[in-house]
Amino acid sequence: MTHEKPAKTQFPVHDLIRRRWSPRAFADRAVDPATLGSLLEAARWSASSNNAQPWRFLIATRDQPEHFAAMLDCLAPGNQTWAGHAPVLMLSVAHLHFDDQTVNRHALHDVGQAAATLAIQATAIGLVIHQMAGFSIDKARETFRIPDQYEPVAAIAVGYQGDAAGLPDRLRVRELAPRERESLNSIVFAGAWGHTADFLAEG
Repeated sequence: MTHEKPAKTQFPVHDLIRRRWSPRAFADRAVDPATLGSLLEAARWSASSNNAQPWRFLIATRDQPEHFAAMLDCLAPGNQTWAGHAPVLMLSVAHLHFDDQTVNRHALHDVGQAAATLAIQATAIGLVIHQMAGFSIDKARETFRIPDQYEPVAAIAVGYQGDAAGLPDRLRVRELAPRERESLNSIVFAGAWGHTADFLAEG
């Protein structure tokens, strides 16, 4: 049984944004190549500084067991327990330099934008993704022979949402807990740092 957790927003937002969240329970169902391609196509059309497009994605699907096992082995043990049930694992990678070899200080930001675009596309077509900081950068770099000018950014599990009942107790509690965010009043400033924007203070 799948579980939805639409966001309770202070202002109206698109339903895809309200519905996007990061489950850990994945169904035993493959993602076909065309559907997977549509996620990556969405990421490809994200915005980037100077149109540098610094994003790269390493992909491993369960129908290629050797590649999938290698990707799974890069994850932190706690993430391996649930991410191994996803049909697709990805690693987002940032190219840290522009073509003229100057440092692209916005590369990580832009890879994050591409991943966010991918996440919205996933929600639109009935998939879920869960992005993870918990992986070994060094192991990923060695396993997949990632060049020095590229930085592994995040691991991503992709698939169809599964039943939270199959998760360990600790993770099931987190899966079913309400979603929470800082209020806009605490993160949006105007005039000076820490000064809440007037349009929020008046609300």
